[in-house]
Amino acid sequence: MIVRMSDVTKRYGDLTALDGFCLEVEEGEIFGLLGPNGSGKTTAINCLLSLLQFEKGKIEIFGKEMTPYSYDIKKQIGIVMQNVAVFPELTVYQNIDYFCGLYVSDKAERKLLVEEAVEFAGLKDFVKFIPKKLSGGLLRRLNIACGIAHKPRLIILDEPTVAVDPQSRNNILEGILELNRRGSTVIYTSHYMEEVEMICSRIAIMDKGRVIASGTKEELKAGIEMGEKIRLSLESTGAEIIEKISRLPNVNFVESESSGILIKYGKGGNNLKNMLEFLHSNDIEYGDISSEMPTLNDVFLEITGKELRDL
Repeated sequence: MIVRMSDVTKRYGDLTALDGFCLEVEEGEIFGLLGPNGSGKTTAINCLLSLLQFEKGKIEIFGKEMTPYSYDIKKQIGIVMQNVAVFPELTVYQNIDYFCGLYVSDKAERKLLVEEAVEFAGLKDFVKFIPKKLSGGLLRRLNIACGIAHKPRLIILDEPTVAVDPQSRNNILEGILELNRRGSTVIYTSHYMEEVEMICSRIAIMDKGRVIASGTKEELKAGIEMGEKIRLSLESTGAEIIEKISRLPNVNFVESESSGILIKYGKGGNNLKNMLEFLHSNDIEYGDISSEMPTLNDVFLEITGKELRDL
């Protein structure tokens, strides 16, 4: 186990930010940590890094207890926080060299690592640029390069794709997958559920300072009551048709949409087959019909009562 947080409790006066928080991350994972705003994610990360003192519990990284003075552990950790943290007066190359130098003192070794980080982040054509000359996507990639240049064994990425264009987001996600293939374990937070589905091998959902569900995306989806969703384009979406559909087997919820109706089902059932038979037997004309299985956002909504994409 590369990370183990056991019964960690952190309070700010009367506010309990972490309430017996427990987390385990295995070596080689890309581990997604999700939660609504105020759930305690940032506090958990800061306690993990020993940047905050906590009242109760124990934190181990690489099998050793983590303390503010565990410099041997900290040398093997890379951190990329949500807010870009680079020096505005230094060039791209100088920024990466500075942050790498916090971990690697040998100049020859550091030069090779910096050049590799520049190449990895796709910044070769921008090494002499200062940060304000970079696009948002390139600035995010610089932020990542600064955090991973020393080849850390554990990388913590806190919403690294905020406010970047789709192409830059894809480049960053591919980069994270490549870092993992090269041997780094990754802890990843994001409000973009499709990112988490794409890259995370295991996921924990936290709320009110505790982990309330964890597992693979398949395990999390299997653990909720919601099943298939069918979207149906109809020429008419009157109350009578909606009432009839709502009485069909396994239907939990029906609502009108701009292009037709959305039907939400419980687990199991031959829902699409039953719907087509219903439409044909009632001579109801329809256009497009599509089926969608539960998403991580559905899991999050059912477990927390909040939609992560709206936070």
